[in-house]
Amino acid sequence: MSRVIETRNLTKVYGSNGTAVHALRGIDLLVERGEFVALIGPSGSGKSTLMAILGCLDKPSEGTYQLDGEAVEGLSGSALARIRNQKIGFVFQSYNLLPKASVLRNVELPMLYGGAGGRERHERAMALLEKVGIADKAKKLPAELSGGQRQRVAIARALANEPAMLLADEPTGALDSKTGSEVLALFGELHTQGNTVILVTHDPSVAARAPRQVELRDGLIAAAA
Repeated sequence: MSRVIETRNLTKVYGSNGTAVHALRGIDLLVERGEFVALIGPSGSGKSTLMAILGCLDKPSEGTYQLDGEAVEGLSGSALARIRNQKIGFVFQSYNLLPKASVLRNVELPMLYGGAGGRERHERAMALLEKVGIADKAKKLPAELSGGQRQRVAIARALANEPAMLLADEPTGALDSKTGSEVLALFGELHTQGNTVILVTHDPSVAARAPRQVELRDGLIAAAA
């Protein structure tokens, strides 16, 4: 297996001098290709900051981060945007779908930014909707779907550019327990198909669905199962 994530002594400090907040205090994390890992911790543990850095939405104050073999900690904003489009599939608690675009169009969007042609976008988007079990909703608008269906659209969109990893931030937070369990089962299926999944949660029962858990506390890795 090859490494998708490798961080060394990752730190993040907000503010300065007397107002400095040390959100991360030296994180060493390795994730191999094809792993399913849950990052768990209470509010203030540093997990959201770590997720933002792993997702190339923020930069560390110190330390190194290699994503899929590429050092990203010092890249420019435009280079980080390219990495986000090509290497990372995001799944958010609030879905982040375009409300006036069809389900199909929402899934096609990352491929459009990536330069794929119209036929390729359409065929791949339909295949992904089939994979997550909602191909029959392709022409619907997000508002016409249930929460669980919207999260499936978000997962299909996250897979659009065949990313190095799926990064899911509290993906069941807005769902009832039955629907949330179905979405977590889908992540499990994607993992068995070879996808690398990073699941960020505060809920131990959600984290338990991942074969490996990494617990953060006070900006440090407190435990790793």
